[in-house]
Amino acid sequence: MTINSHHNKILKNLNILYIEDEASIKENVKKTLELFCDNVYDEECIENAKKTLEKNRIDIIISDINLPDISGIDFIKQLRMIDKTIPVIILSAYTDKNYLLEATKLKLVDYLTKPIDFKSLNSALNKCVDEILDNSRYIISFKNNIQYNVLHKKLIDSSNDKEIALTSKELTLLELLIKNSNRVLSTDELKTSIWEDEFEATDSALKNLLNKLRKKIGKESIINISSVGYRLDY
Repeated sequence: MTINSHHNKILKNLNILYIEDEASIKENVKKTLELFCDNVYDEECIENAKKTLEKNRIDIIISDINLPDISGIDFIKQLRMIDKTIPVIILSAYTDKNYLLEATKLKLVDYLTKPIDFKSLNSALNKCVDEILDNSRYIISFKNNIQYNVLHKKLIDSSNDKEIALTSKELTLLELLIKNSNRVLSTDELKTSIWEDEFEATDSALKNLLNKLRKKIGKESIINISSVGYRLDY
């Protein structure tokens, strides 16, 4: 597998948050992004972008500088206080030396000038994948030496480098918890997402599935919030 094809495969499995307030530009760029990645969340302002970040696992952020509430640069400054490594690409209609200086301080992956061409965007996304690989962001580490490879969907015991088999429903549950790791998933939401047949989606079936997954990734890795639901802890 070539480097480019490997990067493209990783991109397909990542989640991109794209922030742009101009509707026509947002629509066109989103269509281009969807050629690289299956999961693209688009928002028109920082307030909505923050809500998306709270509810979903986001791997790459692409943001315009000029936004209606606060600037893209100020948003990234806030983000860097809680996340030092998530890859960020900034977009601007013009090149400004002051913005470029700020970009350097904020460890941005790239600074692209609009209109954005396919080649430049592709190059920037590949840089983001390099950052993700360098920081092992696509490997989720649980306690007890258990790791989950998001790209290959494999659970590994790193102490002996052996794969831990997951059933299809265990995998679905784990992916749901990872994708929504920043929030609590209700029991109803979990049951609806895992079982097509509502008669199979019982509380006991969910509890049994949770217990089986806990045995594989660690009991403490899935937290039960009483009367609310479940969330992942890693």
